[in-house]
Amino acid sequence: MRKEREEVRIRGERLGQSVKESRSALEALDARLHECQMAMTETKVHRDELVTRVQADLSISLSERYEEYEHSDQDWEAVETEIGELRGKIARLGNVNLDAITELEELEQRHGFLTEQRDDLTTSHRQLEQLIEKLNVESIKRFTQTFEEIREHFRTLFRKLFGGGRADIILEDPSDILECGIEILAQPPGKELQSITLMSGGEKTMTAIALLMSIFRTRPAPFAILDEVDAALDETNNERFNKIIQEFLPTSQFIIVTHSKTTMGVADRLYGVTMQEAGVSTLVGVQLTDTHVA
Repeated sequence: MRKEREEVRIRGERLGQSVKESRSALEALDARLHECQMAMTETKVHRDELVTRVQADLSISLSERYEEYEHSDQDWEAVETEIGELRGKIARLGNVNLDAITELEELEQRHGFLTEQRDDLTTSHRQLEQLIEKLNVESIKRFTQTFEEIREHFRTLFRKLFGGGRADIILEDPSDILECGIEILAQPPGKELQSITLMSGGEKTMTAIALLMSIFRTRPAPFAILDEVDAALDETNNERFNKIIQEFLPTSQFIIVTHSKTTMGVADRLYGVTMQEAGVSTLVGVQLTDTHVA
């Protein structure tokens, strides 16, 4: 009995040690199981997030693609490199504009409208250039014709006013008729041909009168107002001026503001202001036609 009891005790100790070892192994397996469960949960969460993100960003259903998936060996390093490049391109593109299609349609409509307006403006611009060219041609033609008429009249009237000499008007740039200036040249009797800017006051006045009346003769006006045009003329030149004025009376009427008795003497009617009483101005008119007839 004692021997059997000793054997049972020894066997019990061995079984106790085996139980301890089994218990330790069970605890290790429980810890390993817990770790696997945690890893599986994390993997499931990561999978769900991946599926949701792919569906939202790329509109791809991973579950449907997985059903069609067939495993094959891949160069995963090359795949990772391509993924990195694509992510870099997406990052450079910036945020996705969900209204881009609507904005594109609006911009296309705006572009079409502006293109139509541009074409209209281009057509109008071309038509205006053609019209301006026609107007320039017609203007040059009319200006040249009128200029030559005035030029001939100016030469004739200058000789009448100065009792001889010669004068001319020339274009400073004949190649640009509509934009260039006009030079007035005059040579009174006994003097050299020179520009009007180099002449004396009386000579300038007579030359200007000759040019003005040349324009009147080319394009007669119904009436004209001359203000002190004879102020710088001496008696002889004043008489010549009055004769020229009388040549235009059949086509024009002249109102002349003057202090020259010679000019007053050829007038049909005189108007003046007198002050017989201090501070009281009176308008006086004199009809000279009857006096001339008498």
